[in-house]
Amino acid sequence: MGQMKDDRTRRKLPYSDIDLSRWKEYDHILTDSLWILNSRKKTGGHCLDYHGNFVPQIAEQVMLRYTKKDDIVVDWFLGSGTSAIEAVNLNRRLIGIELKAELVDYVRRKLPSQVVGSRIRLLQGDSTSETARRDVEQALREMGSEFAQLAILHPPYADIIKFSDSSADLSNCTDTDVFLRKFACAARNAFDTLQKGRFAVLVIGDKYADGELDPLGFKCMQAMQDVGFRLKSIVVKNIQGNEIAKGKSNNLWRYRALANGFYVFKHEYVMIFFKG
Repeated sequence: MGQMKDDRTRRKLPYSDIDLSRWKEYDHILTDSLWILNSRKKTGGHCLDYHGNFVPQIAEQVMLRYTKKDDIVVDWFLGSGTSAIEAVNLNRRLIGIELKAELVDYVRRKLPSQVVGSRIRLLQGDSTSETARRDVEQALREMGSEFAQLAILHPPYADIIKFSDSSADLSNCTDTDVFLRKFACAARNAFDTLQKGRFAVLVIGDKYADGELDPLGFKCMQAMQDVGFRLKSIVVKNIQGNEIAKGKSNNLWRYRALANGFYVFKHEYVMIFFKG
């Protein structure tokens, strides 16, 4: 009788394991729109081993908020595997797409062998292509699901960091308009493979070009909306503690900012969308 009463008083969300009847116990889950993370998580298999990767706390927070145990996350720009590591830590499943074959192999070596190929699927390919979408759909079927329960998109911030020499690499786009057209293809792939009523997360920043601010984050936000996603929230996160090179370069950027009238970026966006 006591167990039946406990089940009735639970208030589970349809997209997470959070029990709203115990909401005061979730102090570790962020609900504010400003995230100040002074250092990146270095436990649970994480390390700062690749330029441009995002802090593990982002993957941790969005998986806790928007997925249940054993749900499938698709990361359309896997990079060095931060989201894959966190999926293992949180008992989620994941499909990751990465353009660079050597990086896919590197991520595979970082993960427990027993999960690779079963709970974690690593795909080499161009996330903007129809081939990648078909590969994700096939992986979903093999994992027993028609759709993913969470999409993560952390593309290059246009040409700020060059990740490869490949023409398919978004960091090699000739200008922002070309970047946005290609990014929109990845956004469409994410939309088409996501379950209705579930969420997508875009991690993106802005850039400076030709002496003026290029609001790349908001342009990517619009691209997400144009393919059908609905905007749920925008989080501003500091980017302190996630740099490989610091010291003298900080002084150089401070000088450039003073000389040219701009401000040095210390933030990026975590934009939350859902498929209605």
